[in-house]
Amino acid sequence: MRSFDSLDRTAVLAQALPAPDIDYGVLSPMLIVFGVAVMGVVVEAFVPVRGRYASHLALTFGGLVAALVAVVLLAGTESTTAAGAVAIDGPALYLQGVILVVSVLAALLIAERGIEGARTAVDAVVASDAMVASDAAGASVGAGSDRAPTDAFAPQAAAVPGSAAEREAIEAGITRTEVFPLALFAVGGMMLFPAADDLLTMFIALEVLSLPLYLLCGLSRRRRLLSQEAALKYFLLGAFSSAFFLYGVALLYGYAGTISLTGIADTVESGGGSDNIALIGVGLLSVGLLFKIGAVPFHSWTPDVYQGAPTAVTAFMAAATKIAAFGALLRVLYVAVPGLSEEWRPVLWAVAIATMLVGAVLAVTQTDVKRMLAYSAISHTGFVLTGVVAANEQGISSTLFYLAVYGIGTIGVFAVVTLIRDPDGEAWDLSRWEGMGRRSPVLGGAFALFLLSMAGIPLTGGFIAKLSVFSAAISGGAVPLVIVGVVASAIAAYFYVRVIVLMFFRDPPSDAPAIVMPSVLTTVTIAVTAVITLLLGIVPQPLLDLAGQATVFLA
Repeated sequence: MRSFDSLDRTAVLAQALPAPDIDYGVLSPMLIVFGVAVMGVVVEAFVPVRGRYASHLALTFGGLVAALVAVVLLAGTESTTAAGAVAIDGPALYLQGVILVVSVLAALLIAERGIEGARTAVDAVVASDAMVASDAAGASVGAGSDRAPTDAFAPQAAAVPGSAAEREAIEAGITRTEVFPLALFAVGGMMLFPAADDLLTMFIALEVLSLPLYLLCGLSRRRRLLSQEAALKYFLLGAFSSAFFLYGVALLYGYAGTISLTGIADTVESGGGSDNIALIGVGLLSVGLLFKIGAVPFHSWTPDVYQGAPTAVTAFMAAATKIAAFGALLRVLYVAVPGLSEEWRPVLWAVAIATMLVGAVLAVTQTDVKRMLAYSAISHTGFVLTGVVAANEQGISSTLFYLAVYGIGTIGVFAVVTLIRDPDGEAWDLSRWEGMGRRSPVLGGAFALFLLSMAGIPLTGGFIAKLSVFSAAISGGAVPLVIVGVVASAIAAYFYVRVIVLMFFRDPPSDAPAIVMPSVLTTVTIAVTAVITLLLGIVPQPLLDLAGQATVFLA
């Protein structure tokens, strides 16, 4: 009898607690990406090895483009769904669109499977010395090569670096295609992150985007130990930051009695709880978010992970993750705790100043191009925080514009890095880049364009982006912050120009690295990112208007 009574009570509770009303239409972009990711897992399980690569290409690019179309069709939508767990509004749709665009470009780099018949641009290098394995393409460089094209990822990730099992996998030309569903799961988490309207959903999105990245960072085909070290550091520090995030969630729930961002905002507005608990909760929550964007003092993982991860993954992570994390940070600060802005703004002032200066100063000391770009990314985090600190609509729009410019330029600059090759992989030492612009003016010019944009030189998207966040900060009363930003920009300009001088005004070394002729995938990536970077410096108004229309959070 007890079992039947228990069933009856369960049935009564099920009727009393109806399922949440879910609008699948407004969730369609995320559902498409997650659905395609699951289909990618099915492909890995059941499709023969020979057909997996083509299947993954069709699924990945088809799914990302379909999701982007869905985002465009949802333009102007303002709705909450899944019992208020997800908010689809202007900022969420804008950020989802930008994430999808940079993900498509990053997927082109991840999909690179070989540059056959590529030749070095150095006449002094003989054919026997031109057999250079590409980290982005994994293919041998030089005419007449009979090695199978490979990719940037380890053929057998579980094998010990340098072991017989790894050598056998390399000789067999094995390639791994599970990177595609892993990347798609990460993209799905990134799209959910800035749209999450309660703290639990935000935490789930954080973990969904993070776990695939931990794996992808450790899959580099070359410099395996460095790659595995990067993955382990990222995982351990990421786990700590997630714990801080959860502590913040617990405190805010204890403060407001709800995990809904709007519910927390109502409690702050009514003064119904202890402000000290709220501030501690927001502080702990911010640790997890500031870790993801690489802000000081939570930045120590950035140079190691950017250097050790496969460069295609570095590009993807540096661009898309930062966009998603800033979207989540904006939603927390502008939706949940705008009533505490007088308390959190001074803290963000200090974080922004430290981030700009530490990133710029340490970048000057770097001799490794990927570590230099990592510290450059840290300094850019400080510039974006300048827009966040403004605490007004102009600050939101300038932040959104800056994230788009930064994401596009980051994909392009790392795409160029994949093409400069030493016999043991990519040429990361800056001394190896001497004379590169002379040997390949087009490639050197594209790299110089990306660096000038990051420096904020006029007629590039970076100039308009910095101008917009500085203007927003001035309107928000943060003039000292802008002064620090200008100083940091001047310091950053030095190390960007230094690389350009190396490329165009220095003679190449006698054992100059190979410049791999890019395949169609990498060529499209570099060309598209370069054109967009230039256009956003000349005619930025359309994207500025779009960002300006996406400043209202659904509260």
